[in-house]
Amino acid sequence: MPSFQGALIGCGFFAVNQMHAWQDVDGAEIVAICDRDPERLRIVGDQFGIARRYSDAAQMMADGGFDFVDIATTVNSHRALVEMAASHRLPVICQKPFAPTLADAKAMVAACAAAGVPLMIHENFRWQTPIQAVRKALDAAQIGTPFWGRFSFRSGYDVFSGQPYLAEGARFIIEDLGIHTLDIARYILGDVTALTARTKRVNPAIKGEDVATILLDHETGATSVVDVSYATKASVEPFPETLIELDGTEGSLRLMQGYRLEITNAAGTEIHDVQPTLLPWASRPWHNIQESVLAIQQHWTERLASGAETSTSGADNLKTFALVEAAYESAATLQPVTIGPLIA
Repeated sequence: MPSFQGALIGCGFFAVNQMHAWQDVDGAEIVAICDRDPERLRIVGDQFGIARRYSDAAQMMADGGFDFVDIATTVNSHRALVEMAASHRLPVICQKPFAPTLADAKAMVAACAAAGVPLMIHENFRWQTPIQAVRKALDAAQIGTPFWGRFSFRSGYDVFSGQPYLAEGARFIIEDLGIHTLDIARYILGDVTALTARTKRVNPAIKGEDVATILLDHETGATSVVDVSYATKASVEPFPETLIELDGTEGSLRLMQGYRLEITNAAGTEIHDVQPTLLPWASRPWHNIQESVLAIQQHWTERLASGAETSTSGADNLKTFALVEAAYESAATLQPVTIGPLIA
């Protein structure tokens, strides 16, 4: 595989995971980093031995010397940075949430398409080992055709200590976490035709919603529930596990806490351990997410080499983003929302 050189923009909380993963990716490496905060730039540069350090993304792209950019900044900067990369004909990975609005997201997809460069959203949850195991079970027709599902992420974990900005936005759990869970629902059961959502703010110290329940109608005829919470106190904290229940025409599947996958059909019940690998640089309980970062970055590198579209391309992610927007609309109006065709 060719060796691609990349530049990372944004050296914050989650970008450190991306830098660790890039060191393990076969066929790619990061050669330049950019951040407006000189201390974060110094810490990440020193930790990963990156000599080329910039406080200005425009200057870094003008200097060039790399094959793609990995944008790991917060959402409001994404459009300007993606369009800047497109203007330099640079393939782009963009952190989620993709954009503040669906219009911004569509503009970024259009800019990269016009430039003829790939755009992938760093939607890594579908790349988690247990989620991939569920997908493989369905592909092997182990429960027949699924007609009902539940995708659940309920936790009391303090996400605000590491990412305090999450407490400040008018939108929180659907935009930050539900977007992942909705993407998993699409990945497992197919695209969505309509949804109904309800939200609640339980934690008085935050501005956005920290609980959401979303009912999805899928194109396949299946029905699913996506439920997410950061206000749930459990005897054993499940963070950061996504739990899945599927009922199919020939059996049922349960992805349970502790990475236990149970499949029941006419042949009986099989139980599988789908525990993610604890990478040398990872730490519990984050190791599930950290392993998926490596998986999606390896996927990007392989698709960059082959020229094929990525699983979470900008165009594909528009469909997930549309569900986020529809969920907020439904929660505000207390009405179902139909998901219409997307025109980028």
